[in-house]
Amino acid sequence: MVQDHKHSFYLALLVLIGIFTFISILAANKGPALKFEKEMWDFGNVKQGKILTHVFKFRNDGDATLVVKQVKTSCGCTAALVSKKEIPPGKKGEIKVTFNTRGFAGRVSKFIYIESNDPKESKKQLTVSASINVPPRPRISLDRYSIDLGLFLQSEDIETKVKIKNTGELELEVEFSHKSASFYMGNKKVPTPLKIPAGKEVEVRIKIIPRQKIGLMREYVLFKTNDPMRPNLSFYISGYIVTKVQLRQLFKKYKDEIK
Repeated sequence: MVQDHKHSFYLALLVLIGIFTFISILAANKGPALKFEKEMWDFGNVKQGKILTHVFKFRNDGDATLVVKQVKTSCGCTAALVSKKEIPPGKKGEIKVTFNTRGFAGRVSKFIYIESNDPKESKKQLTVSASINVPPRPRISLDRYSIDLGLFLQSEDIETKVKIKNTGELELEVEFSHKSASFYMGNKKVPTPLKIPAGKEVEVRIKIIPRQKIGLMREYVLFKTNDPMRPNLSFYISGYIVTKVQLRQLFKKYKDEIK
């Protein structure tokens, strides 16, 4: 009789454990659940400039409709598009990621941020990575990209200098574009195109014909190059043009103030 009672007790205990386990499973699955097959993808070694694409697949493992509220990326070089924003229980979806490697070199990782109505994990992060190989090329570099000349007379030539360096592995070619400017290296006009060997630097003197108008002056010289990453580069020149009369007035004003 005692053994029958023990047997009944253990049987009841097992039934209760089973019920609690079943309730726990139901509670665990309550609501939507966003589950990705993989949360990271490595493209391996790729050439710079290549556009890479990968599709992250996911499933709604919950028992309610999954809503993908927002998909964002860590930079403008990466785009992400979700196949559909509402996923019924048990159904699948995809997020297509595109990464433009232009301008990047070496080991690079980009991130995709997903926000959903998953009650347990409303925010998830995906990662795409690549080792980007840069082929030999010319690389243009300037010692400065703008200059303010301050005050200068209306009758004076507008002159400034800029140093151009080729930091790449191949010969750099540069052409200059401005409607009224001349370009010199020393006392000689710059050849067209200007060719700069790898690792070398040259100084170019820019001379712009003065204009009749006075006041604020803004000019820019366009550098056209064979650097595939910087085919067009602008050098900005600013200043303030005054007449001789205005300059004398300014000189007298500040001279009197100093006294």
